[in-house]
Amino acid sequence: MNTDGLAVAVRGLRRSYGDRVAVDGVDLQVRTGEVVALLGPNGAGKTTTVEILEGYRRRDAGQVRVLGADPATAGAAWRARLGIVLQSTGEFDDLTVAEVVGHFAGLYPRAQDPAEVVARVGLADSGRRRTRTLSGGQKRRLDVALGIVGRPELLFLDEPTTGFDPQARREFWELIRGLAGAGTTILLTTHYLDEAEALADRVAVIAAGRIVEVAAPADLGGRRDAPAVVAWRDPAEGARRRETHTPAALVAELAAAYGGEVPGLTVSRPSLEDTYLRMIGATA
Repeated sequence: MNTDGLAVAVRGLRRSYGDRVAVDGVDLQVRTGEVVALLGPNGAGKTTTVEILEGYRRRDAGQVRVLGADPATAGAAWRARLGIVLQSTGEFDDLTVAEVVGHFAGLYPRAQDPAEVVARVGLADSGRRRTRTLSGGQKRRLDVALGIVGRPELLFLDEPTTGFDPQARREFWELIRGLAGAGTTILLTTHYLDEAEALADRVAVIAAGRIVEVAAPADLGGRRDAPAVVAWRDPAEGARRRETHTPAALVAELAAAYGGEVPGLTVSRPSLEDTYLRMIGATA
């Protein structure tokens, strides 16, 4: 299996639990420096796949290379090249933010300066606070600090913004964009389709243990070539809508018919959420 230019290379990955097949022949590639979002319903095989890539869970069959090594046999030096942000990293109630990050920094051979990491994740003013006093969003930033303090080449993010309010999510996205811009390869799982669209270079949809498609968010499921829906409100007939592959021409036609402004005009294509739900529904 050629892994040139790839941070993750998976072919024919399989894992079962008794009679239940969790991962059924997954193929996946993540290019170095890329952000890939793994999307799928609960029970689709996302967590099992990611845990195999992280070296936490064994596989039954298939070839897997992560940063050029087999996670099943790779050692401590390989693990130091990874960053992992789980849904819940743990509780450090009686320690300060600076103490927790400093402790984790000591576990890596080439860790970043803890104070710089704390500042990078937006907790510079909270370094002396006990972690039990942090808000949910601040605790999530601390989780990310622990995931990146070792200068990871590859960062795994598991449902990174679950429970965030809209503002905290947008702030977190900027943090992730900064990491990606600095060259960190990122594989994230998320149930938020707008998050995948905002952050990912490509999305991989997994359902029933199989990869359904891997594509850029705008191309997934043929979104780019799907017909647009032009909707408007006619004074006499009420709400109107028409599907068309030439929305600009239709809008021009409507503008001429209505003498300028088209009442209630909207033009839309299938959203990523629409496309994703159609894709996983087809595999049910």
